[in-house]
Amino acid sequence: MSASPTSPVTPTPVIFDLDGTLVDSEPNYYEAGRRLLAGYGVPDFGWEQHARFIGIGTRETLEILSAELGIDAPVDELLAGKNRLYLELARAHTEVFPEMRRLVRLLSAAGHPMAVASGSSRAAIEAVLAGTGLDGLLTTVVSAEEVARGKPEPDVFLEAARRLGAAPTDCVVLEDAAPGALAAARAGMRCIAVPYVRGTADDPGFAGAGLLFRGGQREFTARAAYAWLGRAAQRPAEEPAGETARPS
Repeated sequence: MSASPTSPVTPTPVIFDLDGTLVDSEPNYYEAGRRLLAGYGVPDFGWEQHARFIGIGTRETLEILSAELGIDAPVDELLAGKNRLYLELARAHTEVFPEMRRLVRLLSAAGHPMAVASGSSRAAIEAVLAGTGLDGLLTTVVSAEEVARGKPEPDVFLEAARRLGAAPTDCVVLEDAAPGALAAARAGMRCIAVPYVRGTADDPGFAGAGLLFRGGQREFTARAAYAWLGRAAQRPAEEPAGETARPS
């Protein structure tokens, strides 16, 4: 696949969030959490409760839920249980968003360094990438388990940039959740935001996004994202580059 006329002369390092951005894993995470909590006497955990934690790491989510729901079990025990349930579901089926797969292929063909930086466990990240066939293109992986602080702190993105050998200000992050977009901003990185949860595009966490697809994955296209990367590469990193994508 040839690069478009607006593609960057020097390939921009691109860091992908995984869950809700590259793949639609939230249904699996919800079901894993629902089954886990049912085993600890919480039978009515609903999607609305789960949606509060989209973009937050699994450990942080379980720390909050165990306190709110009065679950008397170590967080490490809960974490191991949810990871086990999630891996069973993820290995059975995880859907890649088609336009995201196209973007990964386009970036790979044009020589862009790429990484995945996620709040999921490393085992979960690797299982999903292997199961979807993305592992051959996305070989640099950082889990929130490997850094001191999860999103909305910037640690996972900064570590991804370090492993790519890139300056944070040269990197662009793709994110679906406001905490992740905020983490990108705190890392000094530009962000392409594709909100997973409908109605969250106006969340203040997305305010610093360089490109916002207000309609989420229904509106996102690889061509539009790649063209924006070409334009953004021609601007100084400190220059505002906020745009809202218009449906084609």
